[in-house]
Amino acid sequence: MSSSTQGSQEPEPTDGLEAFGAALKSFRKRAGYTQESLAPEIGYSTHFIASIEQGRRFPPPRFVDQAEATLDAFGTLRLVVNQLSRQRGLAAWFRRWAQLEQEALNLCTYECRLIPGLLQTEAYVRRLFGTRVPSLSDQELEDQVAARLERQNLLRERPNTSFSFIIEEHVFMRHTGGTNVTRGLITHVLETATPRNVEVQIMPLARDVHCGLDGPIQLLETPENRWFGYCEGQESGQFISDPKVISTLQTRYAKLRSQALTPEDSVSLLEQLRGAL
Repeated sequence: MSSSTQGSQEPEPTDGLEAFGAALKSFRKRAGYTQESLAPEIGYSTHFIASIEQGRRFPPPRFVDQAEATLDAFGTLRLVVNQLSRQRGLAAWFRRWAQLEQEALNLCTYECRLIPGLLQTEAYVRRLFGTRVPSLSDQELEDQVAARLERQNLLRERPNTSFSFIIEEHVFMRHTGGTNVTRGLITHVLETATPRNVEVQIMPLARDVHCGLDGPIQLLETPENRWFGYCEGQESGQFISDPKVISTLQTRYAKLRSQALTPEDSVSLLEQLRGAL
């Protein structure tokens, strides 16, 4: 979800998530559905259902409601979700954000530290998690890489969601992972920005001051047209719902979009950076 390397940023399989997935699978089979046949009935993709059943994704509220009604689950799925929401070890701010993100109408990201998680390549992800302190075990590293790449399906599964990314130029110039990794990363970002619903803007080094200097910004809009945000620290994150704070972040983000290069000029700059490698 974010560009942070902290393990809590991606939903790993846990007892609670796996319990919900197992319950969903059981009720699905009891009702005579395959993942493929259930998908159109509840309005989610087959891949999305598979991810839920594998314990890789947090079930959003609408998903739970639709599954309950279609599978006649006697309220069991809601009960398991309630238990999941009380599960220790899952930060409350992250649980809520992960649920909302999966159905957001708009997702806005300004990042000044690393490439946003949704835009990272596998090689870049491995470099980040491979240098984490304290070190991850081999299995933990593989789990984190898989979770990060799994989350990127949002870009493919949400063609009607507007994704906006504003990234500092210097993040690319750090050459994380080396020349080849950086070249592949830039190519990936350029390709990801091709769909009409994905917009990438670069904040150039030539912009000596701008309104995002207080740190990264994450914002999203729900289907009910409510806006939420969050911010991250080294070992913590804060879910933001206060309308006044959201208004401030929206104003800053809007200003950032005007201060950054246009999407077209951003593409040109990225191509120049790639050509110079």
